[in-house]
Amino acid sequence: MKKWILISVLVLLASTLYGQNKVPDIKLKRMNGKSVMLQDFLKKGPVLINFWATWCAPCKKEMVHLDEFEKKYTDKGLSVLAISIDSQKSISQVRSYIRAKKYSFDVFLDPNSQVLKKLNGNLMPTDILIGQDGTILWRHNGYIPGDEKKMEAEIKAAVQSTS
Repeated sequence: MKKWILISVLVLLASTLYGQNKVPDIKLKRMNGKSVMLQDFLKKGPVLINFWATWCAPCKKEMVHLDEFEKKYTDKGLSVLAISIDSQKSISQVRSYIRAKKYSFDVFLDPNSQVLKKLNGNLMPTDILIGQDGTILWRHNGYIPGDEKKMEAEIKAAVQSTS
């Protein structure tokens, strides 16, 4: 009986831990107010989610590289999704910043940090690379110059695994 309980607990624990490595289907809100599901992007291939804010200088430095990755790997199925956690009051700053930079990746709004919380993000920027099957492949917090090299290596591995 004790063995059976122990096995049940271990199976439950393992399934809980495994489940945490999968991303739930999340509704994302575009800057124009329309919503789209994360799953729609995963159908095409891996997704790199970037949580950022207009007040975050490292976030802005990293975005140049995200734009390069979007352009370089989009034909291999990669989607780069930048999700701003700016407050409701500063959404106009998000819109003007993105318009001025003319980034090619999709930008979404998360003013109450609900999506950030669901994906266990904490520092800015937070990057999460998700495989086409919804599995979290890589996670990184913060940005210092040079981090983009590791990010690109992870992206290359993700797009090659879906080819």
